Amino acid sequence: MKPYLNYTGLWKERLGIAYLDPAPDRQRVIVLLHGLGADAESWVFQYPVLIAAGFRPLAPDLPGFGRSAAYAQRWSVKRTAEKLAAWLAALGVERFSLVGHSMGGAVAQELALICAERVEKLVLVNTFAHLRIRFSGETRYLTRRFVTLNFRGLDQQAAQVAERVFPREDQTIWRELVVEKILQASPRVYRQAMLSLAVFDARRKAKKLSMPALVVTSEEDTTIAPSIQTELASRLPNARQVRIEQSGHAVLIDQAEEFNRTLLTFLRER
Repeated sequence: MKPYLNYTGLWKERLGIAYLDPAPDRQRVIVLLHGLGADAESWVFQYPVLIAAGFRPLAPDLPGFGRSAAYAQRWSVKRTAEKLAAWLAALGVERFSLVGHSMGGAVAQELALICAERVEKLVLVNTFAHLRIRFSGETRYLTRRFVTLNFRGLDQQAAQVAERVFPREDQTIWRELVVEKILQASPRVYRQAMLSLAVFDARRKAKKLSMPALVVTSEEDTTIAPSIQTELASRLPNARQVRIEQSGHAVLIDQAEEFNRTLLTFLRER
């Protein structure tokens, strides 16, 4: 059985955004933002743990991904954060913690700026404030993905991502799921999202994110280098960085137990 099917019947929709809300009776809201090409089911190993700890996880499919419709304007990190702010207001969410993985981490930074007085804690997972201008490994990787997307198609690009994120022989099911999820995305939105991430730069704005923050870094992340994540942590005024060993970019899955322990420890701190 595919590991996310237990949540199939729990989807909701508001303002064109599809989302999972598996514990609506809980009061402590935590918003979970997925990475590029993924959807709200990325957090399948986090939902039970967060619910047991008394949280109400709210996980949207970002516009143009999963079950959420693309908005008419060109997709951008900032515009997506604005859409999410309106979505949270429509749901009546006043205070919340915020977790973003990879692309979701970039969107989380923008959303935290918009809702600075309402964000209790910020968790940024395998993400960045800026991809360095020099032609780094991350830039080369994103360039290869963009070229593959435009000249070989989304399916070939999906296979490329799946092999990089889940390289081990015992991760076949996860590679298949990565491909399946990416192929659900709008090719137009996927392309625009990659371009938006390439120019994303929150370095100067990071000092405004004064809420308690945690930067979670996978030691073996080959998508966003740990050094770039360290730079992000250094720019946040009230942040610390935690490194998780033997984990790759998809730490939510490949080291779910350790990630969950790290997340809950931070959320429970006074």
